[in-house]
Formats: sequence, structure tokens, C-alpha cells
Amino acid sequence: MPTAIIDGIATYYETAGSGPPLLMFSPGGFNATLDNWRAQGLYRRLNLMGQLADRYMCITFDKREAGRSGGRVERLSWSAYAAQGRGLLEHLGVERAYLMGGCVGCSIATTFAVAYPDAVAGMVLYSPAGGPRYRMLQQDRFVRHLAYVAECGLAQVVALAREVDKGFSQDSRVGPWSTVIRRDPEFAQRYAQYEPRRYAAVVAGMSRVLFDRDTVPGPEPEDLMLLDIPALIVPGEDASHATSAARYLQECLPNNEYWDVPVSGQTEDTAATRVLQFLDAVDSAA
Repeated sequence: MPTAIIDGIATYYETAGSGPPLLMFSPGGFNATLDNWRAQGLYRRLNLMGQLADRYMCITFDKREAGRSGGRVERLSWSAYAAQGRGLLEHLGVERAYLMGGCVGCSIATTFAVAYPDAVAGMVLYSPAGGPRYRMLQQDRFVRHLAYVAECGLAQVVALAREVDKGFSQDSRVGPWSTVIRRDPEFAQRYAQYEPRRYAAVVAGMSRVLFDRDTVPGPEPEDLMLLDIPALIVPGEDASHATSAARYLQECLPNNEYWDVPVSGQTEDTAATRVLQFLDAVDSAA
């Protein structure tokens, strides 16, 4: 099982295909695992991975605190998630790569691009998560989790996480570290003994830092406006992937192509063709 240790945290990753490197930030919110590119809803239907790997070296990984990757109790930020991707490229000896984000992965990809612009050849932002309903839903999860902790304690969170097979996005009571609790008994023991007031401060801070706006969370708009990295933006159209979120990125990113096609028109044939068309054009111009 390929694993890289990044900032002391194990990151499970896979590579598929050959060609220019494409670092892929997975969809799936707090359960953003590499499997989601092939198994989750829209991405299963589009089969993007199966076609992109024919021309590019696709680098996929489980986001920290998700799937088979490890984690640590701390106030997480988009910068921390981007640093995981940067560390993975360094582990693989890749100096410059294309980025692709799906859903919440778009927030991480744009944060990566702002922090490490010289390491980014171009980026695909597919169905970016965002919008007022998305912000409200995410913040409500943190409120419900802290209410459960206040009533039942962290030891009960550990017990519940082991009892149910759900992540934070499906059951707010188990919290953002539920998958690490299930996989790592030593982590679970430390987690159960965490000082309650400090834990509440960490979680409240995460909610405020991660979901602070009614559009795509991540970099400040002024930072996006200074990027000269080619970007392809593909809109979503539901409560968690508002079309307004994609339009926000179109407004902020100065060097972008906006694929103005509804989700119903994004098919296995059309989506991969459009993404490859963009990546190949950027690669040829480099």
C-alpha cells in the first residue's frame, strides 16, 4: 500500500497512467478519498479517471482525516490540505503538475495554486463546492458535533465512531476525525483524552476558517485575481455545488475557460473530451 509521510501524517496515494503529472484533489467533502473519482455519483457516471489516465499520470490520494490516510487533532485549514498535496508531489519527485479538483477539491486546488504557483501548470476545477446553502450545511455539522460532545463527551464520540459506519458528512456526531479513530487505536485513545475546552476551540475555529463565505471557500478573491494559471471551470447545479460558485471562480480567475454546459450535458463522452482538450492545449502551449 503506497504511503507517504507528510508533516508526520500518513497519506495513502495511488498513481495511474503515464505522461504529464496530474495531481487530483478528490471530491467527497470530509470523506474525500481517491476511490471517489471512480465510485461517487457524478464522477462514477463520467468515468474521468478511466480516460485521463490514458494520457496523463493521475496522482490520487485520500485527503488527511479521510479513508486510509492519517490525521491529527488541530484546526484544519485549506492551506493544510494544500500542503498535503504539495508534500505528495515532493515525495514523488514531481516539481510541476497539473491540478484537478472535484467538489471540495476545487477549494484545495485553488489554495495550492495561490501558495505554490510555480508548481502548477494548469488546473481543472470540476463542479466546485460552494454557495449559501453549502456554507449553512457545513457550519451546522460543526454545531451539531460540538453539541454532542458537550452532552456525551469525547470518549462517547470514539465509541460511536466505532459503532457506526458513517463519516462526518453523514453523521455529524462522529466528527471530522471519525475515520482515523476507527483505523488507529492509539489516535483514538489520545482523542478521547483531549481537553474538552481546547477541543471545542479547535472545532469552532475549523468551522469559521473553512466555511466563511457564501461562495467557493479557500483563497481570497484578490489572490485568485493575481493568478495567471490557465484554468478550466465546469459548473455544478445543486445546493452544495451552486452554479454561482463556478461563476465566482470565472469572475476571479483571469486566465480561465468556462464550460457552460449543464450537468445533464456533462456525459462520459463530453466531459473527458473537454477536460483533455483543455489539458492538451495548455501542455502544447507550455
